[in-house]
Amino acid sequence: MKNIVVLTGAGISAESGLKTFRDSNGLWEGHDVMEVATPEGFQKNPELVLKFYNQRRRQLLTVEPNAAHKALAELETHFNVDIVTQNVDDLHERGGSSNVLHLHGELLKARSVNTENEIFDCRKDILLGDTCANGYQLRPHIVWFGEAVPLLENAIKITEKADCLIIIGTSMQVYPAASLIDFVSADTPIYFVDPKPAISSDERRNLTVISENAVIGVPTLVASLIDR
Repeated sequence: MKNIVVLTGAGISAESGLKTFRDSNGLWEGHDVMEVATPEGFQKNPELVLKFYNQRRRQLLTVEPNAAHKALAELETHFNVDIVTQNVDDLHERGGSSNVLHLHGELLKARSVNTENEIFDCRKDILLGDTCANGYQLRPHIVWFGEAVPLLENAIKITEKADCLIIIGTSMQVYPAASLIDFVSADTPIYFVDPKPAISSDERRNLTVISENAVIGVPTLVASLIDR
């Protein structure tokens, strides 16, 4: 076994104290998702959307990577490890992982509304009137609902070469990210770490479900893979 691919979702970040923002009623911080995470929402009320992501960015800068993030970095010292994350935080990078693909964008980056390729580092609030050099408003570098996922093809190529797939802290309900599990070969071992797993081990061949929080399940799994 040489190449390990790790798919991560909000559950791993939640254990660092980062809010997942989506409540059981589907609201994000009291807002309908259509208000704060769609191009239409931004067009209608850009100030509200910027404020929502400014709050998230401020919170991100107050939290630290947890034992699960650090265990994945340790895994990298023994295997080729690629992390494909739905998370927009930088906790994997701060935890020590070097190959991280952010499917849904990055909170600590901004981009011009005019072109998705004009991307800037951003650790402060983005305000209405903040523009790129060409005079276009800046927006969070986030893939909103209804927008294309530009790094999906890269994520598929990474997943296809997996000798082992680890899924952590995701419901496997958000597409297209959830479809990545279908790009590993039938005999690839899959480990699913989540306290409330959305799939069971009898649903797929070679699937091992670890019903634990990431901070417990991931270091244990990593230790067993290294020992092997």
